[in-house]
Amino acid sequence: MASDTTRYTNKVFMSAVLPLMKAIATDIPELKKKFEGVNAVYQVSAMKNAEEKEATHFIVENGEWNVKLGEYFGQKKIDVELEFSSLEKMNEFFKGKMISLPKMKIKSFSKFLKFMQVLLKMSSLLNITEPPENDEKTSLLLCKLYFYLLSSGISQLNKMGHPQIHEWTLKSPDRCYQWMVEGHPECTAYMRIKAGKSRAGRGEYKRSKPFFCMKFDCATSALKILLGTGDMFQMTADSQLIMEGAPEFGVQIGDYMMLVGSYAK
Repeated sequence: MASDTTRYTNKVFMSAVLPLMKAIATDIPELKKKFEGVNAVYQVSAMKNAEEKEATHFIVENGEWNVKLGEYFGQKKIDVELEFSSLEKMNEFFKGKMISLPKMKIKSFSKFLKFMQVLLKMSSLLNITEPPENDEKTSLLLCKLYFYLLSSGISQLNKMGHPQIHEWTLKSPDRCYQWMVEGHPECTAYMRIKAGKSRAGRGEYKRSKPFFCMKFDCATSALKILLGTGDMFQMTADSQLIMEGAPEFGVQIGDYMMLVGSYAK
């Protein structure tokens, strides 16, 4: 039976990292163009045991991507599936250990190539270690990816019953936590929690003012925090990082961000 660390790591990859492919295929013009008019079903899976799978699949309809958690049981045939023999093998692969290659089930080679281009682009973006210089477009996309990853990752770990996170959500009233870059509402994500339940969302939370918002003056400042290259205290003093809400909640959500990052790296 897989260890808790293996299961938590796999859940972060399945439910928070892989869904980023939709944003990448949509926001990068040269990739978006490749999927114009394309209809396809893609799946990434890992065997939990001899019979059960963990999976995430993508349904592309006329170039528009839809992400679904779980196995695909629709009527169409899967065009491409990357199937790992275990959760451990999938985790190793996405952590950069290329010795753990998946079984590749390919119905359409041209669609396989398109899918792999998106997957490789995601890998290259998430392996960036310093904020890109003089490239605001890439910086904003990278911020968006990390905001999506962190909000979804924290929420999914809570749903799995991760002790540290689930205890926090159990004690919480209805609250919304948000990440954003000033002047770029498209680069925003949030997570809502209440009495043990959680839900991650993309874009601004509009039902009410977020209980806590981690706001950055620009994408470069956000990446300094997200990539661990900036001094949080100095950046707060310089108003590059604005914590709207009590500082102790900023520290708390920061701990959970680092926890998700530890599973994804």
